[in-house]
Amino acid sequence: MLDLTQLTQQMQGISQHLTQEAVATRLRLERSQTLLDKAYRQQAELVMLQAQWRDRTTFTAATPIEPLNLRVSISTAPAAHTVIATDGSQIAPSHHEIAYCYLINIGRIVLHYGQSRHPLLDSLPEIFYRPEDLYLSRQWGIRTEEWMGYRRTVSEAIAIAELGQHVKESLELRIPNAELPTPNSELRLPNSELRSHSVSKGVTPNSELQTHQMELSDIQNSKLKTQNSKLPTPPTLAMVDGSLIYWFLEQLPAEARNTILQPILESWEQLRQSKVPLVGYLSASRSGEAVNFLRLTACPFEVPDCMTHCSGKNDVGQKNHAPCQVLEPLKDSAMWAMQLQPGQRSPIWRSSASILDLYGDQHRVYFCYVHVGTEVARVEFPGWVLDDRTLLDDALSLVLAQVQKGYGYPVALAEAHNQAVVRGGDRTRFFALLEQQMIRAGLQNVGVSYKEARKRGSIA
Repeated sequence: MLDLTQLTQQMQGISQHLTQEAVATRLRLERSQTLLDKAYRQQAELVMLQAQWRDRTTFTAATPIEPLNLRVSISTAPAAHTVIATDGSQIAPSHHEIAYCYLINIGRIVLHYGQSRHPLLDSLPEIFYRPEDLYLSRQWGIRTEEWMGYRRTVSEAIAIAELGQHVKESLELRIPNAELPTPNSELRLPNSELRSHSVSKGVTPNSELQTHQMELSDIQNSKLKTQNSKLPTPPTLAMVDGSLIYWFLEQLPAEARNTILQPILESWEQLRQSKVPLVGYLSASRSGEAVNFLRLTACPFEVPDCMTHCSGKNDVGQKNHAPCQVLEPLKDSAMWAMQLQPGQRSPIWRSSASILDLYGDQHRVYFCYVHVGTEVARVEFPGWVLDDRTLLDDALSLVLAQVQKGYGYPVALAEAHNQAVVRGGDRTRFFALLEQQMIRAGLQNVGVSYKEARKRGSIA
């Protein structure tokens, strides 16, 4: 139980600290404007220095690939478009429960606008209980609970790739309200398509009338496809909540890292082939990659050789910090909030995170900051989205539209979270159902540990 009375005096100290910090933040923002202007004038030289001394710098700084003074107004999204999103949640394994297992629940969202098509809002739960699921990560020194989070990331990527492929195919074929894939289903086609498929499999109709009707239906369907092929396909956007840069993989052994990363990159490749742009949306981003680029401008030395000039001086909060840390702890979103108007984006940056060296050039992550009206959000996307400027422009316009429709946050991501989240009641019902199945199977002594039972009902 929380004693609020004892917290009153501490709250006063927090208020004073935040007031002082607000004044310091204003000074940092003014200083960032000066450094940003200076960096723009020296941009080519700074980029060259960054590339040359990358192995000697002790901080991660992104690289601008557009002029630093560029501000781009994002175009309005077309009336007809589609947005897909996935998010995940889980029930963690516990030795105090009736069975040691875990569950991953992936929320799926497909929203069609201006197309008179039904949306999709559902979730795909999966239980992991086999030894290879529970203990595979132990060989790499990774706890099962931690590995479960990595597996959830993979499941989210696979689910959104499958959605993107099937949605794109149904839009191109103009199949109304095609059934979207589940782990044990395929895309549902109209009856005429199913009959054509059955004939190709060697199933013959029962009468000449059925044959004649099938041929007429196929002819009509072929004409419809020809007419639809002349119509533009509405743009589609795939959104995920959070970063596309999986920083946590840097600390994993190579084999464990490949087990997680390869399925994700294969899913991205599936989206690339379907021409469905993928973006990661970061609200209230705490990243400082762009601000760190300005440290090259603030560096008092001829070259940014941190290991020689500033060894041991790079820790945030140190009194004897590096001389280039004049903006700490200012974040990118705060700096770009002073630079952008609502509906504008910043220059595009290439992330320099070392884990991205394993992504390959096509999937290397780029990002920009977008003023969505309520905040400045960070929007990340793979290199293949950047290579197709039409794809990128469509993606950013749909992101902005999603935020407007969601009153400050993308509606597709909010709904994906709502579909994925496992609440306390869901958890209770899950274990109750599992207990029933175990009893039916003839298992005895089914129950939680004494510790868990005592925590659920206090006797004090």
